[in-house]
Amino acid sequence: MPRNNKTSLIQKIASQAYVTFTNCSTSAIGDNKAFLEQQAELVTLLSDIRAADLKIAPPKKVSISSPQSSAVPPVTYMHICETDVFSMGVFLLKSGASIPLHDHPGMNGMLKVLYGKVNIRCYDKLDKAESETERQFDPPLLPFQGEDVRRAVLRSSGQFSHQSGPCILTPLKDNLHEIDAVDGPAAFLDILAPPYDPDNGRDCHYYKVLQTAGKKSEQSGEDETWLLEIPQPDDFWCGGEPYPGPEVSM
Repeated sequence: MPRNNKTSLIQKIASQAYVTFTNCSTSAIGDNKAFLEQQAELVTLLSDIRAADLKIAPPKKVSISSPQSSAVPPVTYMHICETDVFSMGVFLLKSGASIPLHDHPGMNGMLKVLYGKVNIRCYDKLDKAESETERQFDPPLLPFQGEDVRRAVLRSSGQFSHQSGPCILTPLKDNLHEIDAVDGPAAFLDILAPPYDPDNGRDCHYYKVLQTAGKKSEQSGEDETWLLEIPQPDDFWCGGEPYPGPEVSM
């Protein structure tokens, strides 16, 4: 059953997110003790959130004999709140749906699964090498794609459920990720700080993994791979639906 506290847990999370990410330095947050303490408090609150707290429940099973229409978005978003400091909402993935590999330029993020299971793979771009545009790929790149290729490393890959702690990304680590629903529908609470804003250099870019580079990164010692920036995939789009949970005020 949902909690019956005077202040809802989602309101506490929103308030703590505002405190955590206000005036934080995106370039050196790893060395900021005050930020890390506030972040730890936010992680604790997020670890306690449940789907019932937001009046959200997994959808009823869809009959195999009546597949979902291609006009139905594979992913929907419930907007909860947004300020200049952060945005917060819930992503709901249909069974078998994926959120393609994408980035979060200069942004922090936290993702907490509410129901279902998701696989999350996180990447980071590496410093550009002089030989990147000379690399040969199979199949070959088109002439105009050479400048859109970047070396990267797969930082982490794992499965998350409602029992897992939050998945965290920063401007410098795990900043690119792709998310796949596993064995049914899934939903997760998503916090981004600051929010996407194309006018301030925080647009969302999509990527395709080309192939592994076959060597270790000198920067991290992890296996290198190659990413190609691509337009938003045709089979991915995100619809909207009303948020049914407790009101959040900032």
